[in-house]
Amino acid sequence: MKKGLLVLITSCLLFSCSNPAPEEYFSQASLNANLLYGFAGSGMQREFASPSEKLVDEKTLATAPMKRAEVLQAKLDAVEAAYKKITALKSNDEAEEMLNASRALFEFVLPVYRKEYKELADLYDNNAGADKISAMETSISEKYGARFLELYNALGTAGKAYAAKHGIKVMEVNPSPR
Repeated sequence: MKKGLLVLITSCLLFSCSNPAPEEYFSQASLNANLLYGFAGSGMQREFASPSEKLVDEKTLATAPMKRAEVLQAKLDAVEAAYKKITALKSNDEAEEMLNASRALFEFVLPVYRKEYKELADLYDNNAGADKISAMETSISEKYGARFLELYNALGTAGKAYAAKHGIKVMEVNPSPR
């Protein structure tokens, strides 16, 4: 009897561990899209124009601006990690639309970060002229901005529907992601 009860409890625990809670689905699939805020628009342009500072000397606490390649790599690492978590989630009837929308969005932006944004980072790091940098920024925005907004909004719609169905409170704080 005790052995059977132990097997039942263990089975329930294993089953519950294999199915993330709705909040986890929402967090990974929908909220992680906030990492993409500013894609093909002013957000990434600002990050490249005014990069974060990094510590270059621990003794003096001296800092220096990050190279744009470093800024991009940090962004790419975060986006790839989020995408990996999204693809690891098992699809189910309730989460399928949101997961598909999230995967589509991340699969759309990743190649652009790897190619066009890498080229833009190189332009900055190699002190290219402002006209070349501006032309590349405009090219990225014109080529990818509209589709990004379409995919981002589709995920937002699917995410809000999923959250409402599961009683997850959602608070919008970002205006248009560009």
